[in-house]
Amino acid sequence: MATMGKYCKAYPLKKLRQFRQWSERLENVRKDLQEVNGQEVEVARLLTDNDFLYLQENYVATDGIFIDKNIIFDNVTAEWKEFCHQTLGFEIPVYEPVTVT
Repeated sequence: MATMGKYCKAYPLKKLRQFRQWSERLENVRKDLQEVNGQEVEVARLLTDNDFLYLQENYVATDGIFIDKNIIFDNVTAEWKEFCHQTLGFEIPVYEPVTVT
């Protein structure tokens, strides 16, 4: 069963592809149901610059909201983290604890 992380943010693939060391694990893209010769089959979708991927709290980019499913990019380096912060403006929010009185 797929795991939901605590935080992720969607970015257009066009922005993520600006990273010099960007690579895509296309075997992990989400599958779409399409009708082929009268039968429904799962077909890997083609990623375009206009598609959105989700940058997860662990700096992995996924094709969907789950942190451990459809992983497209997972080469997490210091350079990648810097790109995420400086170019994308990615920041994980810090939530203050709520006290109930």
